[in-house]
Amino acid sequence: MTHSTPSAAGGLTGASRLPSPYDHGPGAQTANLADILERVLDKGVVIAGDIRINLLDIELLTIKLRLLVASVDKAKEMGIDWWEHDPSLSSRAARPERSLADENERLRAEIAALKAADRRPEP
Repeated sequence: MTHSTPSAAGGLTGASRLPSPYDHGPGAQTANLADILERVLDKGVVIAGDIRINLLDIELLTIKLRLLVASVDKAKEMGIDWWEHDPSLSSRAARPERSLADENERLRAEIAALKAADRRPEP
């Protein structure tokens, strides 16, 4: 049996407690979430999987899932930079040369020309 004596600060000293599963012995390193996340982003993690749906040995559907978790720097190092070229994700990405309004106007003119050509009598 252990005895506890009051300390000057009002707490108990010398009290024993059960070891916690999270206690580490001397010299053991602890890794917190930030350390783990830093390591994962620095090295990168790839998770891959396939889902196949077959009916009587006939493949009906195949879904290939690929997930890459990495920092932007690591992704660029691996040659992955699609977000830099997507106009909806980057202001520096090349925009289409024509606006939607210009394209609509061009298509309307083309449709009008086709309708006019369709109305002409054949020689």
